[in-house]
Amino acid sequence: MLVLFGILVIIASVILGLIVLIQNPKGGGLSSSFGGFGNQIMGVKQTTDVLEKGTWLFAGIVGALCLLSPAFIPKDGGSSSKNDDLLKGVSTKTPNATAAPTTTVPMPGADTNANK
Repeated sequence: MLVLFGILVIIASVILGLIVLIQNPKGGGLSSSFGGFGNQIMGVKQTTDVLEKGTWLFAGIVGALCLLSPAFIPKDGGSSSKNDDLLKGVSTKTPNATAAPTTTVPMPGADTNANK
């Protein structure tokens, strides 16, 4: 599960970085030349509003994922869990495991007729 959180944080961080790079605090930058057709339809003001809302949205997503991911750390105290071993292709079963014998052998010198 931690691998999933890691992948989601990386994807959200890359998208957040791209949104921030598109913006320019003075109104120029890539947002003005990024799709001039979009500026004609929505207007420059709305484009910067959408980019600002996207920045806050993805920053919130990254923050929430970082805060939620420790809840999924295994509590067994070991360095790896069964799921991590399965992802790595390591078998968790012991090879050639045999069951204990079902018959009992009396100890030498024990009286087997004493309980009758």
